[in-house]
Amino acid sequence: MAAGRSRRLLNRRSWLRRLFNVALGLAVTPLILTLLYLAPFVHPVSTLMIKDAVTLQGFDRQWVDIEDVAPVLLHSIVMSEDGQFCSHKGIDWRELSGVVSDAMDGEASRGASTITMQTVKNLFLWHRPLGALRKLIELPYAVYVDLVMPKWRIMEIYINIAELGPNIYGVEAASRHHFGKSAKNLSRREAALLTATLPNPILRNPGKPSGGLRRIASRIERRASQAGAYVTCLK
Repeated sequence: MAAGRSRRLLNRRSWLRRLFNVALGLAVTPLILTLLYLAPFVHPVSTLMIKDAVTLQGFDRQWVDIEDVAPVLLHSIVMSEDGQFCSHKGIDWRELSGVVSDAMDGEASRGASTITMQTVKNLFLWHRPLGALRKLIELPYAVYVDLVMPKWRIMEIYINIAELGPNIYGVEAASRHHFGKSAKNLSRREAALLTATLPNPILRNPGKPSGGLRRIASRIERRASQAGAYVTCLK
């Protein structure tokens, strides 16, 4: 009986050791991949793109270098998604603190994800469910990515993996799909409409915008025209 108990204990420890090794490997993989993604010739894919490929849905993504994107689109994205992108270290602590305070007061939740956090989520993590747990995991990875990767490269990866329609990823594929032109040639209005699609790319169609989407785009246009010092890290 004692020998049987010892074997069960050894098996349990072996199982826990294997589980720990798997968890450690999963945790370390994004750190290694981030270093690989520093190279401009590497074109990362997102977890959603992998899901589309595995489920045989396929996807449309056409990689585009950041210098081949209309500056007004970059300005629109920064001013709409993360105004402090050039100044924070991966996390906008002031915005995050406001969200936590609102949640504790029972108020409706609002987003506090920076572009860096969204990039981390798209590259390495899941989208649903357990959003709160995912957000906690995002934080240290976002700090790490911001520490080792230049801002322009973070933005370049983000604009090439962001979902912008059903099975459509990246601003180049989205620009060609919705407007029939390259992301380099987008007008201010088209850039604003594409940016307004980011929070809900499945329901929002920049090529056939609703009245609500047009109003959101108008606000983004005004913000983009005031980008100025907010986008210096992308110049």
